[in-house]
Amino acid sequence: MAKQTKKPGYIERFLKRADKAIDEAVSQGVKRADEILDDAVVFGKMAATEAEKKSRDLRKQAKIESAKLKARGETELVKGIATARRLASSTNENLETLAKLNELRKAGIITEREFQEKKKKILSRI
Repeated sequence: MAKQTKKPGYIERFLKRADKAIDEAVSQGVKRADEILDDAVVFGKMAATEAEKKSRDLRKQAKIESAKLKARGETELVKGIATARRLASSTNENLETLAKLNELRKAGIITEREFQEKKKKILSRI
């Protein structure tokens, strides 16, 4: 039987093919990584654009709401001031009425009992 011998350079050719396969795999991996990175950059830009638009919309809405709150606050403040003026005026009128009733009592036009009843009603309103 004849002994089979391998051709010289067989291992070298095998190693070259293995190196070539590894180089292609690395090249394909790098190429795919670049594609993924490019996609990520595109999506990042899209997200940033949408975020900027949403931010503008929210700022615009905040200005509108701020103006509404300011107007409502001013309206409520005016109402409160008007109510306070009415109460102050009413209190002054009630005190003037008490003073007049006291004069009527001193003049004998109304009795002490009538004065005390009117006084009690007026003081309950203050």
